[in-house]
Amino acid sequence: MAEEHKEIDALTGTATTGHEWDGIHELNTPLPRWWLWLFYLTIVWAIGYWVVYPAWPLITSSTQGVFGWHSRAAVVTDLAELQAKRGPMMAKLAGASAAEIAGDPQLSDFARAVGRVAFADNCAPCHGSGGGGGRGYPNLNDDDWLWGGKLGAIENTIVHGARSTDDKGHMGNMPAFGRDGILKPNEMSAAADYVRSLSGLSTEPGADLTLGKKVFADNCAACHGPEGKGNREVGAPNLTDKIWLYGPDKQTIMQGIQNGRGGVMPAWGGRLTEPTIKALTVYVWTLGGGEK
Repeated sequence: MAEEHKEIDALTGTATTGHEWDGIHELNTPLPRWWLWLFYLTIVWAIGYWVVYPAWPLITSSTQGVFGWHSRAAVVTDLAELQAKRGPMMAKLAGASAAEIAGDPQLSDFARAVGRVAFADNCAPCHGSGGGGGRGYPNLNDDDWLWGGKLGAIENTIVHGARSTDDKGHMGNMPAFGRDGILKPNEMSAAADYVRSLSGLSTEPGADLTLGKKVFADNCAACHGPEGKGNREVGAPNLTDKIWLYGPDKQTIMQGIQNGRGGVMPAWGGRLTEPTIKALTVYVWTLGGGEK
């Protein structure tokens, strides 16, 4: 049938396939020889790859290949070589305190290099790649700390976490004053206005700051302090500065008063090695917000 429709295009001298659309004939242009040979070469290469490397899945395993090479084994070897190379310095990290590491230029440089990688792998999803934080996740570059910014405090927070499954971790939640019926809507609104005023933010016209101050003193001062300066023992933030974990707008503050707050940080003590935790501590401390 193909021969019956075979025509030669007058312009190019190439045979057509017999297909025609609105007077346009499809040319049966042969593939270039170099392309065909390259295609055949890829087939030969694929067959050779199947023979040389692990390729075909079996019922309980796979073909092993005549070279016996495995990508997983290569990764294990590379990690072992890296561990052997880092071994002496990691041993020094394990035998020194975070303060000693920070005070030793050589150890500090090594710790920050290791800590940077550990941070990217474990902490960046919440705190951001540069530690800048996000809504509900603290900025580690500033000097505002919920649980303390000294080396010992940072290390303790990393090891035990906050509101995690570790009994030694930081505890303390903000109650749901509205949901649990502790405060009335007008009291929550007044308290939100008063909290905004503590950091110099403007309040709504007619805001009852007198009522807000009383509500704050009766319900919030126990954690945030009578002046709203915060309390690191329970992770209560300082309400008088310009740094807000969830946002400074009244609606966001009202949501916190209504439903409470209490973010969770995992306890990394059982997940990361001791030298890695010390390196991570020094790295976080040197981001810019660490305290002396």
